[in-house]
Amino acid sequence: MSANYPGQVNNRNSYPASSPSGAGQNGLQRQYISQPSAGLQPPSGGPKKIGTNVSTILISVLLAALVGLASGFLGAKLGGGGSTVIQTEDGSKVVFQEIERSTDNGSQASYAVEDVAAAVADSVVEITTEVVSTNSFMGQYISQGAGSGVIFTTDGYIVTNHHVIEGTSKINVTLRNGTSYSAKIIGDDAKTDLALLKIDAKGLTPAVLTADSDQLKVGQTAIAIGNPLGQLGGTVTSGIVSALGREIEIGGETMTLLQTSAAINPGNSGGGLFDDKGNLIGIVNAKSSGSDIEGLGFAIPANTVKKVIGDLMEYGYVKGRVNLGLSYVAINSYAAAWLYGYDEFGIYVSSVDMRSDAYAAGIQAGDMIISINGTEVQSENDIQAEMNKCSVGDTITLVIRRRHQDYKAEITLSEYKG
Repeated sequence: MSANYPGQVNNRNSYPASSPSGAGQNGLQRQYISQPSAGLQPPSGGPKKIGTNVSTILISVLLAALVGLASGFLGAKLGGGGSTVIQTEDGSKVVFQEIERSTDNGSQASYAVEDVAAAVADSVVEITTEVVSTNSFMGQYISQGAGSGVIFTTDGYIVTNHHVIEGTSKINVTLRNGTSYSAKIIGDDAKTDLALLKIDAKGLTPAVLTADSDQLKVGQTAIAIGNPLGQLGGTVTSGIVSALGREIEIGGETMTLLQTSAAINPGNSGGGLFDDKGNLIGIVNAKSSGSDIEGLGFAIPANTVKKVIGDLMEYGYVKGRVNLGLSYVAINSYAAAWLYGYDEFGIYVSSVDMRSDAYAAGIQAGDMIISINGTEVQSENDIQAEMNKCSVGDTITLVIRRRHQDYKAEITLSEYKG
């Protein structure tokens, strides 16, 4: 199943335009050579078709959070729960709060939508962006976009979607009280569509993450808060968790998402999806669209958010991802083939990382990817599926086609660091 990003409300849509999927900013260059480079060998049998110390953690941060939660939830007590400790870029440590609220008799406390909205509204922000673009007709111009974000720490770390801030030259964050800040990108991850921003602020109200989003139940209350249409910040919509573990293809990436019936619109991207206890259960990132489609929204589960954002904050990238060292483009229409000058449909290399083993093996822009480890490649998803089976340090067998001749290369996968 495929879905669309709610996106940003602007003339710079979050989706690829009419260019072939995956082309990105790297134009495809035909760089054929008459003889294969070193490292490329014809396939045998002929051509084929083929945690640290927490004693110094910000005690005041936790105290402020406890006070805010106690007043915002009608006297509910803060029960058990865990916490994820990560180190910020400046060496300090923060806690992703994972607190479960309970009533006096120890049972889980649930609240009306209006009570949840009042308690968590300060944790959701509006995001506006600017992108500088250039073309032959208009010269250089600026386009604007809008989205949402969720506060994760009292000192200004904010989570949003990768597609909200992708390619931006300027990012502004506006709090519920109207105060605006310039934001910088700490890290982002296209694979999970998450990004981490930082503003220079103190005393913010962070969201409280659910202890384990894998324990969510289909049918339970889901409350979305965001900035639909880029003009309606703080909008609250409610529904239910419609499904768990949906495999959805968005922007060429297959993601495992929560499905919700809460209304999702352009500008909701990066906003929060909360349960009836006020816990953040996901980051909104997509909706299915069409003239006959309503009530299909999607969010990145909190467990995914915690892992990815923790890595982005500590390392600036997501640990353990393999790096093929190649960017590629799908040629799957006669128009695309004519535009790029190819006479065969397929997946073509658009650029090669000069630091990668693929470059050392002789792979070049313009090569057609035929197979990986014996599995025929017919789409970008085929490549991603094979990469998902691999670990850093694995050696894979890649067959490419150049000038109608097939060649084989052995490539050792490095770690992808963004």
